[in-house]
Amino acid sequence: MNIADVLSGRAKLEGIQWLLLSATTRRALRGQLRALLSAPATLGPCRLRRTRLRPGRKLTAYYDARVHMEGIEGYRVRPIAVTWTVDGEADGRQGREEVAEIQAEALRQGVAAPFQQLTAELPEWSMHVQVSPLDARFPQLVRLLDPRYVRDMLAGARAASGVVSDQAPASRYTVTSIRYCPGERHVLRYDSLDAAKRGTVFAKLYTGEEGARAFGVARHVADWLAEHGEGVTSVRPLAYVAEDAVVLYPRVFGAPLSELLRRPSQGVARCLERAGAALHALHDLPPAVARPLELRDFAAEVRKTARGRNHIPALLPSVGAAIDALLDRAREVHERLPQEPLTFTHGDFKSDHVWVAPGGPTLIDFDSCRLADPAFDIGRFLADLQLWHATHDQPGLEQAQKRFLAGYAPGAPEERLVRARLYEAVQLVKITRRVPLFDHDWASRTEQLIRRAQAVMNDLELTLGLPATQLSLPGFQKSHHTRCERRRFLGKEHGDNA
Repeated sequence: MNIADVLSGRAKLEGIQWLLLSATTRRALRGQLRALLSAPATLGPCRLRRTRLRPGRKLTAYYDARVHMEGIEGYRVRPIAVTWTVDGEADGRQGREEVAEIQAEALRQGVAAPFQQLTAELPEWSMHVQVSPLDARFPQLVRLLDPRYVRDMLAGARAASGVVSDQAPASRYTVTSIRYCPGERHVLRYDSLDAAKRGTVFAKLYTGEEGARAFGVARHVADWLAEHGEGVTSVRPLAYVAEDAVVLYPRVFGAPLSELLRRPSQGVARCLERAGAALHALHDLPPAVARPLELRDFAAEVRKTARGRNHIPALLPSVGAAIDALLDRAREVHERLPQEPLTFTHGDFKSDHVWVAPGGPTLIDFDSCRLADPAFDIGRFLADLQLWHATHDQPGLEQAQKRFLAGYAPGAPEERLVRARLYEAVQLVKITRRVPLFDHDWASRTEQLIRRAQAVMNDLELTLGLPATQLSLPGFQKSHHTRCERRRFLGKEHGDNA
């Protein structure tokens, strides 16, 4: 199959999945990885975790490669990134000298082993392979994977902060890569090996001044919620290490709400209410407390959503047209709705970022905080619930959304909840990126999310007394019961949510 046809989208989903999943591709990739290993290390299974397609430019796949090393029981996981580009496009890759310098440093520090090289090219496949810790945009990644450097860094950060913590630095650490996305983002986990000083620290890497900003926002939010949150807390960063542009966080105990949603129960319903209350508490935070913040209005959010879904028209033209029509409708409806001043928002409020513990919910990940319509956070969470129920084929979506809104709604303007449904429709489009391209049901699952977005838009238009647009995707059916439930969410029968 022609690689250019695959990357342009002309080969459609079949071509993308062939490039990601075929035995031919796997053999080529495994051959490159084996050539990078030093004997006697051997390559085990490689698990495909994430993908990103930019039609006409490139396809990137992120794998966990399992490697067996002599003298060590079992496999060690090494993240790798594989990029296919059109006509060998450089795609901003590092120069040869930069790559050589990073590899040499990784070899000196022992964090490259058992790989003797961290990059490879396969021109006939337009393939570029990159192995952690190679990333010229984040050169600090090499030293932040070195357990000896980690020990000294954590000790220095603790001494500089003057805070005594149960996460005290130990003399030995294991380092695990949680997220390896060259050029974009890295997250590491440090676990103490000292029996008397058990503890875990997470490290998030940044570039420029982003780390200082993220540290400041997270600290201000934690301080404010500790005083005003009424049982709602947020993870407080341990330190910001400027020379490494890294923010250190303690381990959060409990379980993410997303994990509990897999096992529906009355206890989960209570957790949803508490998540709603937690978001309401967050929206009460004065924006000045966490300045400076980016401003993001509805128009900007729609533009970002449209840009981020440009692979769908290439692979599913009819769905792409439906998305364009839906976003146009969203802009028109937004102009008719009453607005309120922008306020502090989480920016990525979803069930993964709400941790449930006996003492109350703990919120995490404030990297996306901005000044925006508070309805954005509500709509994003409602869309996240839709995704979870669709993914796991679970009943009770309406009840789950009602419980969340019941926790949020006291004191909230009714117009905010109406705007939240508009944001829910837009976010259902946006979160199609969370459906993996290598999933054999990618097309049907993506279509289902867009149908759900259309349903939310139709019900919102009906509530506002506007003519609902006919759904353009086939196979959608909506019951009278579902329409009545959604009208209650939108405020027509708001007393049911109290």
